[in-house]
Amino acid sequence: MANHLNEHLGPGEKPNTASQIGNWERGIRTPSYIEARKLAEFFNVSLDYLTGKTDRNDFDLAKLFFSNKDLLFNNTVLSSDDRYEIFQLIDGYLKGRTNRHDTDKFYGKQEQLDLKLK
Repeated sequence: MANHLNEHLGPGEKPNTASQIGNWERGIRTPSYIEARKLAEFFNVSLDYLTGKTDRNDFDLAKLFFSNKDLLFNNTVLSSDDRYEIFQLIDGYLKGRTNRHDTDKFYGKQEQLDLKLK
């Protein structure tokens, strides 16, 4: 884990060591704010979640789609065009879901979604 944390060292930052992380895990030492922030970024959680102040880890997908973080789907990085198109699909689906109609066509119960695009 120390090697992964050291991949994005800023200028003047000291590298993390396995023994340092072991001391954190055993409660011998406490990570500094900067180290805690690096851990939160590494695990993609908030500092509140990392420190146990919250047990929820909610993400707003809309904000995530427009963030600078890499988004992957099945180990494929989504381009900015992909992200925008997927955002539009989800947004359209959520706006149109109030206009659903149940049907018994084809292979059992299905839903039709009327997006009212025209």
